[in-house]
Amino acid sequence: MQLGLIGLGKMGFNMRERLKKGGIEVIGYDQDPEISDVSSLDQLIERLEGPRAIWVMVPAGNVTSSVIEELGEKLDQGDLVIDGGNSRFTDDAKHAERLAELGIDFIDVGVSGGIWGLDNGYGLMVGGEAETVQRLMPVFDVLRPEGPRELGFVHAGDVGAGHYAKMVHNGIEYGLMQAYAEGFELLDSKDIVKDVTGTLKAWTHGTVVRSWLLDLLVKALEEDPGLDDIAGYVEDSGEGRWTVIEALDSAVPAPAITAAIFARFASRQDDSPAMRAVAALRHQFGGHAVKPAE
Repeated sequence: MQLGLIGLGKMGFNMRERLKKGGIEVIGYDQDPEISDVSSLDQLIERLEGPRAIWVMVPAGNVTSSVIEELGEKLDQGDLVIDGGNSRFTDDAKHAERLAELGIDFIDVGVSGGIWGLDNGYGLMVGGEAETVQRLMPVFDVLRPEGPRELGFVHAGDVGAGHYAKMVHNGIEYGLMQAYAEGFELLDSKDIVKDVTGTLKAWTHGTVVRSWLLDLLVKALEEDPGLDDIAGYVEDSGEGRWTVIEALDSAVPAPAITAAIFARFASRQDDSPAMRAVAALRHQFGGHAVKPAE
């Protein structure tokens, strides 16, 4: 089977390698000529036999929309476009409708696995028509982890369901990471705990909090005990915010995920105005001491 792949960044590059190892003929296109298999989008389309399947793996938002719009102008009826980036699920229906007018199929795929997916496989959450999803199963079977198909792959539902599932997945990820981080800080703050890394490592087997994220935290601590080489500044890539917005719109309580998002915002403040206000209030009503500004 052939597959066109647009976007050979951290995820796309490794996906191409895994697919090639699995027997899929992949033709990749990227703006970086050092890693691209072709020099242009037109050349990519020419190299693919019809009906074509092209996987888009570029930054979400305007970049993805512009690529899909351009593909719609260049592809033929019966071709298939797959959005495997972190697009907002509400964009999928728009893309699908626009391409359908041109006789082009569309599915959305939430992809999890990060830089480890090359060796371990990727978790795949797919949205779209069953017949269209089935057409791409040879690709999904190579990308997903080894073992039963349902462990690492799901046809989640209609167009948009794949990205919706990935959005919720990433929201949960925010909460889990925040809980592990707070646990690390609690352990590190207590003098009687002499081996923080060892304690966390012991949790990776046999305990109810064991997980791959915990494994990665231990790995990070083994490489940099105390995490002294890392600034406590954390970005968010959008899915966490979208999860909270959906929780509000659906009247679903999501306090842990919401708190994790706000914690990331706090990490970007060298001197929190809100915390200055809290300190001022405590001083006003209770005469509590305040720390002078540096």
